[in-house]
Amino acid sequence: MKKLGLVFLCGLMALPAVAQPERIALVLGGGGARGAAHIGVIEVLEQERIPIDCVVGTSMGGLVAGSYAAGLSPAMMRAKLAEADWTDMFLDLADYSQLSYRQKRISRRYLTGAQVGLSERGLQIQPGVVAGEKIKLFFNQLVDEDLGERSIEELPIPLAIVATDIGNGERVVFREGSLTQAMRASMSVPGLMAPVEYQGRKLVDGGLVDNLPVQVARDLCQADRVIAVNVGSPLKAPEEIGSLLSVSAQMIGILTKQNVERSLSSLTGADIYIAPELGDIKATDFARYEAAAETGNRATHQQLAQLRKLAVSPEAYARWQATRHSPAREPVIIDEIRIAPTKRAHPDYVARHIRQQPNQLLDRAALEQDLLRTYGDGFYSNVDYRVVREAEQNTLEILVREKDWGADYLTFGFTIDNEYRRGANFNFRGAYRNTWINRYGGEFFAALDVGGTPSLELNFYQPLVPSQRFFVEPLYARRRDAIGIYVNGNEVAEYTLDTSYYELSVGKNLGVFGKSTFGWRDYHMRGSADISAFEIPNIDEEYGGLIFELNLDRRNRLYFPSHGWRADVSFFDSQEQGYKKLSVDLGGVYKLNDVVLGARAAHITALNSELPVYDAVMLGGFLNMSGYARNQLLGDDAFYAHLRAEQIIGRMPLGLNGDMRLGLGFEAARLEQVYILGAEQGWLDSAVIYLGGETPLGPLYLGYGFTFSGDYNLYLQLGAL
Repeated sequence: MKKLGLVFLCGLMALPAVAQPERIALVLGGGGARGAAHIGVIEVLEQERIPIDCVVGTSMGGLVAGSYAAGLSPAMMRAKLAEADWTDMFLDLADYSQLSYRQKRISRRYLTGAQVGLSERGLQIQPGVVAGEKIKLFFNQLVDEDLGERSIEELPIPLAIVATDIGNGERVVFREGSLTQAMRASMSVPGLMAPVEYQGRKLVDGGLVDNLPVQVARDLCQADRVIAVNVGSPLKAPEEIGSLLSVSAQMIGILTKQNVERSLSSLTGADIYIAPELGDIKATDFARYEAAAETGNRATHQQLAQLRKLAVSPEAYARWQATRHSPAREPVIIDEIRIAPTKRAHPDYVARHIRQQPNQLLDRAALEQDLLRTYGDGFYSNVDYRVVREAEQNTLEILVREKDWGADYLTFGFTIDNEYRRGANFNFRGAYRNTWINRYGGEFFAALDVGGTPSLELNFYQPLVPSQRFFVEPLYARRRDAIGIYVNGNEVAEYTLDTSYYELSVGKNLGVFGKSTFGWRDYHMRGSADISAFEIPNIDEEYGGLIFELNLDRRNRLYFPSHGWRADVSFFDSQEQGYKKLSVDLGGVYKLNDVVLGARAAHITALNSELPVYDAVMLGGFLNMSGYARNQLLGDDAFYAHLRAEQIIGRMPLGLNGDMRLGLGFEAARLEQVYILGAEQGWLDSAVIYLGGETPLGPLYLGYGFTFSGDYNLYLQLGAL
């Protein structure tokens, strides 16, 4: 028996060895928008029936790697990129029409991004130009996170995504946990996108430490061969480097180039290296994803001789494809909605925007809009969601991360208003906000303007319910205006008007439409004129009255909107002074191809008598009878209207809001009672031609206003007007 066993063993050893299939790893490097070339690479790999045993990616390579591991085909990736609005995606805020009215009011007076937090660690600024709110929601959509949370360890293809710990410079490799969180962390370009907080670390773009993670791929699936795709941007020439931004970008480029060279040195003759010639496609050219994908496709075709050695039979590839795709996932019915714990914000305040109802299918599009509204409240560093399956139930969890610097803020703005008829007016403004004083969201607001039109405002906002639907608001405001006094179109004096008032009102927030308030306002008006050719009486009046205001705003942007409308109505009734003042101001815009049509109409009148001179209607200035000087026309019972058309002539670059526009407006006004000498009653005309656009310092306008009787004015305006 022993001899028989020995013979049998020798016979087995003599048989030819059965070749084991080689394990293949796909490595997709980072490169921003240039990473769309990876889609073209994968297209060729699928056409040639090359199975992948694991996939690893960094930055945009991590996005494509994660999408492929999650079951998306190259065609699906192209379709998703085609649907994306990349310009809008790099703007974190919700559509302006979706902001709360209080947040809109802050946006009108202060510059976006000029907010500074106050904490025990001192002054804190926003950690990136972009927080990445819309980008993260896009990643959720890309891999169908609304159908259930996607975990890396549960994906059909082993996946690893590389990020960098900005605290210690270590490489962080995601092999488990949230897929979309790993994608977002790996794409956090330092300075541009805010880091992702993860297990006590702050993570940024993986390209800083491993932009082409070859070794990670070998370790992940013990790969015999690596297909490495490098889409990194070349370094800039010395003459192209001048600004601080270009120096920073070059530094990151040098770090990336060095670690890529280390990875390339580890490739062997068995590995395949693909480096698409992407030419002038920049890391920020996301709109050119099709060109990048086609370039990746062509570059991979040039490697067909080597790649075809890795191909398998149609039957074997079909079996591999079957294992790559997860079972189809059905739309989810939400059984419960849960607000994750917060430190300051009341759960009912967070939940007020969420329209999703229990026992209904999850509406992903509506949920994303609601989360952007929540983010637009301004108290959070990011807002997200996840769908968790627990005890046979689907729980929608709303995740809000409050800004880590606390509840105190400083914010800043400025205005340059230079016109030919009145000269230059410069105002610098700053504000202090102490938010979430109590669980209902009480807030103290103090604002100071210094310059040509100084002002002071002290305001306390106290919601009466956790959702902040109802509130009470005491405030004090003071302002000084220098009003030109004109005779026959010539300025003969300057009148200084000091207005101060106390107000106590109760109000109701009307969702994202606006607010209404009712209360009592007590005025103190003081006015005096400089030396002039005739006597203008000084005033010193104190009086009070009931005040009602209704403010609605549904424009999609504060400056240069392309659609939406606004309405402001106010009524003041002073029994002491014996007058009732009604103001109605309406406006709207509509986009037709590349032309935006706009209109505004306003009517201000005293209902039972004349308005006193210190509370008169003031017309004149840019898009307020542009052919006249600022506040040149004073009177009562005024009607003003304009029609304008704006041709869109350009777009602001990635990460900045708005259009560049060339505008033409026609204006008309009528004052039944005129308080200036030499002015005619009846209809007045005006027109304006202007160039405008939104800049990082606020809106910029250059304009020429004129009347058909020969008057004219020139305008330069910059800042939060």
